[in-house]
Amino acid sequence: MSGHSKWANIKHRKGAADIKKGKVFSRIGKEIMVSVREGGKDVATNARLRTALLAAKNGNMPKDNVERAIKKGAGEGLDAVTYETVFYEGWSNGVAILAECLTDNKNRTASEIRMLFDRNNGTLAGGGSVSRLFQRKAHFVVKGDNADEDKLMNIVLDAGAEDIEVDDGIAEIWGPQDAFDTISKALEAAKIACEESGIVQKPINLMEITSIDAARQVMGLVEVLEEQEDIQAVYSNFDVPPEILEQLAAEQK
Repeated sequence: MSGHSKWANIKHRKGAADIKKGKVFSRIGKEIMVSVREGGKDVATNARLRTALLAAKNGNMPKDNVERAIKKGAGEGLDAVTYETVFYEGWSNGVAILAECLTDNKNRTASEIRMLFDRNNGTLAGGGSVSRLFQRKAHFVVKGDNADEDKLMNIVLDAGAEDIEVDDGIAEIWGPQDAFDTISKALEAAKIACEESGIVQKPINLMEITSIDAARQVMGLVEVLEEQEDIQAVYSNFDVPPEILEQLAAEQK
């Protein structure tokens, strides 16, 4: 099982935003709060909370931050904020873009997302026009010596994994969203750490971008969306050839 690693394609651009730990912790904290509010504090019965706590662990989120988020979600004597999940769908240069938000003010968030699309070569679309191009999947990223296809196959196939994609020292493991727990436990039992993991939106098909100008515009829009405070994740179906990625990386130096 092999394939193209979209994760490897975009991380050189995402890295600058992802290293802002305060923003990462804020996103994970909101996800913990919502998962506790909707499913309770018992990790044995709340799969969404287990996923959020694993993301907190992989991101080295301080224990105090995690405990505070759990208490807020449970409404234990702290100011409660009600967040809801909203998806915004759009296009840029023919590329599908799906932004997942957790917001306490839908009107404010909608206005800001529309502005970001309008100002960055994008167009918002109606509900369902973009989301139909994606599938919810369990996703795990493994780097380094453990990013070996044969080794991982022996560990995760029986746990429900559907596919493993390896590219340049990075392995992506994909499976049905309801297999997230079993795959997590299989990796943990094998003492294999994940760079990141979660339930994500995987594009059904990728669209290759052959113009550097189009690549610059699409990736620029993805970047500004990722920096918006209410956005938890941005998904897209673009595929950028290595030679264009190298040119874009050179521009950032």
